[in-house]
Amino acid sequence: MSRLSRRKMLTTLAVAPVAIGAVARTAGSDSDNKKVFKTLESPREKLQRRYFPNFELTTHDRRKVHFYDDLIKDKIVVINFMYVKCEGICMPITMNLKKVQRLLGDRVGRDIFMYSITLKPAEDSVEDLRQFAALHDVGDGWLFLTGTPPDVDRLRRALGFSYPDPVEDADLTNHVGMVRFGVEPLTRWGACPGMARPEHIARSILWDLQ
Repeated sequence: MSRLSRRKMLTTLAVAPVAIGAVARTAGSDSDNKKVFKTLESPREKLQRRYFPNFELTTHDRRKVHFYDDLIKDKIVVINFMYVKCEGICMPITMNLKKVQRLLGDRVGRDIFMYSITLKPAEDSVEDLRQFAALHDVGDGWLFLTGTPPDVDRLRRALGFSYPDPVEDADLTNHVGMVRFGVEPLTRWGACPGMARPEHIARSILWDLQ
């Protein structure tokens, strides 16, 4: 086997795990090759397509944003789901994340961003979210967000905030009390309980930056 042929074979093997619909072949025209390479996705693109739909959301300060382009892309993020009239874990988790925000200091709003998305967009108005954010004095770098009910529900499922049991999952008062965090450019993602010690959550977020 020639050196050039071996190099082409190794290149094909290297990209195969992230190829979508690529067809193996030994030869082809330039136009055929272009068609194949259009089907290839980087790990970052694959994650974006599967987990970060680019829905339009509204912030508690009434700005329109797109979930991936404006909130996730090229950022370090911390994400949880909540709703304003929750009588369970929403308030304690928000208070816990406030401690995490203090531990992270002025990095929040500079290179780390926190997002809390309402589970009940049909009930929680933008004004409700604004008042909730003001109640907790969340400061810069932490947004409370809403969108259309179908978009928010799809986003919740895409990010893994769901139960496998459909009956349990349908009861939003029994929602998953987890926090997801990640470094989007490096495709590093993790999660931890929202009521974990603030020091542990902060260390987990900063660990992904190393």
